[in-house]
Parts: sequence; structure tokens; C-alpha cells
Amino acid sequence: MSNNAAIVDIAQTASQFNSSIVLQADNKYIDVKSILGLFTTLVSSQSYELHVHGTDAEAAKKAMSEVFAKHNLNFTVVAE
Repeated sequence: MSNNAAIVDIAQTASQFNSSIVLQADNKYIDVKSILGLFTTLVSSQSYELHVHGTDAEAAKKAMSEVFAKHNLNFTVVAE
């Protein structure tokens, strides 16, 4: 699957939740609901950290983990 498909899938999945979902790649923090932010980040980094905060954080973490795994992206969900 192409990177573009992954970016759209991630942004669409994230937009279903009220929680703040932020992707950390190196020293950059990107709101995963921002397709433009994802375009500049997913191509430049290999390993990602996912920070999720909010009322539906647990459901958001599960859904985001599934979509990242589906696209074979290397990530860890950071426990806050």
C-alpha cells in the first residue's frame, strides 16, 4: 500500500475521535488529523511515537494502533 493511502487512512481514522492524537517523529510533533502534517512527516522518519489524550483516548489508541500496523509503520503508543 502506498504512503498516500496510509496518510489518508490515518487522518480519517483520527478524525473519528475527540481526543488529541499527536505523532512524534524525531523532534517534530504532528497532529495526525492534519493530512499536510502527515505528508511531511511520514516520508522523513522511520519510527514514531503516538500521544493520545482525551475522553475517548483508549478507543483512539486501539484504532490508531490498528491503522499503523495495517500500513506496517513502526510506532509505539506512549503511556501518559
